Amino acid sequence: MSRASGVWLVLAVWSAIYLTRLGTLEIKGEEGRRILPAIAMLQSGNFIVPYVGSDPYFSKPPLVNWLVAASFKLSGLRNEWTARLPSALAVLAVALAFAFLGQKTLGPNGSVAGALVWMTNFGIIEKGRLIEIEALYASLCGLAVVCWLSWWQEERSRWFTWVVPWSFLGLGMLAKGPLHLVFFYAIVCAVLYQHGELRKLWSGAHLLGIVLMLGIFAAWAIPCLQLMEASDVTHTWTRQFSGRLTGEDFNLSGWLMNIPRGLCYFLPWTPLLPFVNKARFSDGRQAAVAKGLLWGIAISFVAVSLLPGTLPRYTMPLLAPASWLIAMVLVAGGSQLPDWLRLRRPSAFASEVRLPALVAIAACLGIAVYALAVMPFLAGREKVRNIAAQINAALPATETLYAVNPDYQPSLFYVLAPIVYVHKVAEVPATARYLLVQPETENQAITSRQWQPLQAQPVLRLRDYRDKEVSLLKVGAEVSRSSS
Repeated sequence: MSRASGVWLVLAVWSAIYLTRLGTLEIKGEEGRRILPAIAMLQSGNFIVPYVGSDPYFSKPPLVNWLVAASFKLSGLRNEWTARLPSALAVLAVALAFAFLGQKTLGPNGSVAGALVWMTNFGIIEKGRLIEIEALYASLCGLAVVCWLSWWQEERSRWFTWVVPWSFLGLGMLAKGPLHLVFFYAIVCAVLYQHGELRKLWSGAHLLGIVLMLGIFAAWAIPCLQLMEASDVTHTWTRQFSGRLTGEDFNLSGWLMNIPRGLCYFLPWTPLLPFVNKARFSDGRQAAVAKGLLWGIAISFVAVSLLPGTLPRYTMPLLAPASWLIAMVLVAGGSQLPDWLRLRRPSAFASEVRLPALVAIAACLGIAVYALAVMPFLAGREKVRNIAAQINAALPATETLYAVNPDYQPSLFYVLAPIVYVHKVAEVPATARYLLVQPETENQAITSRQWQPLQAQPVLRLRDYRDKEVSLLKVGAEVSRSSS
């Protein structure tokens, strides 16, 4: 395939899979923790400390919040589509890296095959259509792996090879933390070991890359520590890291499923991994790269999966190097694949691209069926947007809603009125007319004298899908009561 036709194929598949009705369904899971801090950043101008409600949120670094905020700002729209767009663009960035940077090492057809494999595995399809950290995290690690593998095999400048990929690793630390370094270095060390070049790890260029990576993370971490109580921040970071090692919420049945579920993330391509050892590569160097990739992926995958506090999605940074490995198998000559997988019949696609193209077509059709048949059903069973709809009906859009220590309330994304977060009732100004409170704060707000001669009374009591309760109070002499 020509470079132009390959890139157009990649763009077409990406658009069909990742943009089709991207904003149709309401936010779910942890998406609100990525979106609400972004909104708070735009409103306050504080891009250093992310906030969920009235509390700072340090469980994850803020890169994903920054990207959502940038998407809202640049588009001028605040909806599910613009919130999820950064995840889809991160997936596209890795696909284009395959298509462009892999041209010399994988060949024109192999580079496109790698991009299609990357875009059509179950894990990336699932996470790439949500504004969750995993798609961004896996993509940044994938960019680092693709850049390093391409430039190291091309014998590009060592300063280029050992510095630029580390900028993506630094951004990965700003997305979720340092776990992706385990996967990246397992692959780099295994590939270098197969070529007898481990000494290159001690080069000045590699040291500069590490300094750049740490500098990117420190550019946010140091101001954050200065603005907040350092002990609270470091305690949260330490607990996040140690929890994966010690398994604070250890669940035996879930832990036993880590490896099977992790392998399912790479479906439908997982069954092709055993064919790596049967592939007939063009030269010994390519065979050594494939062997190094296989060992690096396998060792780090098993090691991380066996930690008591990990979840299957933690191994998603391995999806990009696994896609590169499958592309190498598809490009390799010989009869390493069964006849039913080699698709020898005449086709518009080159032999290396036929299987990935067929899977891509199936994925596009699957997304189309999901969008047309399943999404309307799911949209009728909303669990978050309906809560906000009741608040919007009771609250004039011109009024300000004061949310008193609301904790994590994803439905606030859909509230039309401006929201001000406060820690306690005493911080609500006397001019306030609407308050959102939790049950433990409701009585305090009702009996407070700060609005005399007016009084706060409940207008709505709401219970969401997590069994969390909130109450909407109105400050006024006469208030109509209702519940829901």
